[in-house]
Amino acid sequence: MERNGGQLLVECLLALGATKSFGVPGESYLAVLDALHDTAGRLDFILCRNEGGAAFMAAAYGKLTGQPGICFVTRGPGATNASIGVHTAMQDSAPMILFVGQVGTDMKGREAFQELDYKAVFGTMAKWAVEIDQVERIPEIISRAWTLAVSGRPGPIVIALPEDMLTSLTEAAPLSGPLELAEPAPSASTMQRLRKMLEGAKRPVILYGGCNWAEGSMAAVQRFAEASDIPVVSVFRYQDQYDNASPTFCGEAGVGMVASVKELLRDADVIVAINNRFGENSTDGYTLFDVPQPRQQIIHVHGSDLEIGKVYRPALGIHAGPNAFAEALGTLEPVRGGWAEWRGKGRAAYEKGFDLPDLPSPVDMGKVTALLNDILPEDVILTNGAGNFTVWPNKFFKFGPKARLLAPQSGAMGYGVPAAVAAKIAHPERTVVCFAGDGDFQMNCQELATALQHGAQPIILLINNGIYGTIRAHQERHYPERVCGTTMVNPDFVTLANSYGFHAERVEATADFAAAFERARASKTGALLDLSISPEALTPRQTLSQMRKAALSAKETA
Repeated sequence: MERNGGQLLVECLLALGATKSFGVPGESYLAVLDALHDTAGRLDFILCRNEGGAAFMAAAYGKLTGQPGICFVTRGPGATNASIGVHTAMQDSAPMILFVGQVGTDMKGREAFQELDYKAVFGTMAKWAVEIDQVERIPEIISRAWTLAVSGRPGPIVIALPEDMLTSLTEAAPLSGPLELAEPAPSASTMQRLRKMLEGAKRPVILYGGCNWAEGSMAAVQRFAEASDIPVVSVFRYQDQYDNASPTFCGEAGVGMVASVKELLRDADVIVAINNRFGENSTDGYTLFDVPQPRQQIIHVHGSDLEIGKVYRPALGIHAGPNAFAEALGTLEPVRGGWAEWRGKGRAAYEKGFDLPDLPSPVDMGKVTALLNDILPEDVILTNGAGNFTVWPNKFFKFGPKARLLAPQSGAMGYGVPAAVAAKIAHPERTVVCFAGDGDFQMNCQELATALQHGAQPIILLINNGIYGTIRAHQERHYPERVCGTTMVNPDFVTLANSYGFHAERVEATADFAAAFERARASKTGALLDLSISPEALTPRQTLSQMRKAALSAKETA
């Protein structure tokens, strides 16, 4: 049976189990769009408004589901717009496949209209960047891309699609079914070696990360940690993977790392690091452990051998996927040590961190987040982009075993709204709440149209203080009284959200939030609550004025 390359590509994705794709149309891949015309209900095309938003959706979808988020964009400007999602997926270790249009093979190398060398552009940004040069190889390349996206350290793949490869006819058969991939597993002797190291510990810690945890796997880790009374810390923005109510959970190692977490990691003698890469944020700028030989004995468990020893030389490297390792850990006898006080101190500090003063703001986000902790369903999905406002979902929300957080390790602004839309597409029955600063929101607010068109409307909490808060904080600390480029004039967000079919309200006082949020939850078309936040309430424990005063005082002293 003859089919064109576009049809063959779509049939391969269907065979592998893809059900959703995100993108912005382009003439460079019309044959693919034509093939997607016949797959509605099986492989849907979610029409987005900007390629950056589409790529964010695909990255978030991959992070949430564990299956590659699929994105289609056109060549040149479409691909470069989408690059932000590729970078985010890479830093998140989230599976994703970005398909980008390309000029015909007969024009390559001439700087034809919108031509790019995709291997050069994405070579350091993705796990693999490839261009199809024979239509018959489409099944081979799609199969390899899917396998690479989900195996080892998951991540993004970029595939360039020359126009003539999509229109050419071939008798090549599509893939025959989904991928079954067993994770590398630790040996019994390796697990005994790990146990012996823990037996000799005085201050052990479990540090975990990654998005590719199967249902039930983290529960096995938790059972071992609780039976052994070992404190557990998540890396940046992966605290949702572990039940925060567990007495072993002691917080997150990320941006704004609290002193108690720094102390746990710095003073530990044995660290079992599971499925995490040692990034800048989870190591406090690579200061908590000496490079390359840490004082701590690090047992690094990872599905990719390329991550083991990449920054820190481990005392024991274990090449194993997180789920295979968790299964092995679940069969291991608990370790009994004299570190109950060590674990208890870390947990007490975590709990104490939720005690906040009243904030000098019409709407007090400390009180808002405390209320949300009490009333949101146990399977809620929270999303956010980047900015000082992210401290609320990231540091002051307690995630149960069914709740999820979609937040970019890359610190990319504009991720929260597309991620929330993708989450509603993946799980329309679940409550999805997006935290967005006013600057962050305006990076991708046009994707509210995508939400409207596809019936995937989340609840958006717009934390509106009229400034780019993170940069203003740095200005006040380093260049006090010299504000430049961080004050915004904003539109009427309520009217804007209404124009996209969302229920929307301006909330002027903390006391008004609870009723407004109930109306937002009752809305069938999603909701946006524009929260009145004072710029003074820039951080939970230090005002803008206090930052400025401290900086001026330090400057005078110097």
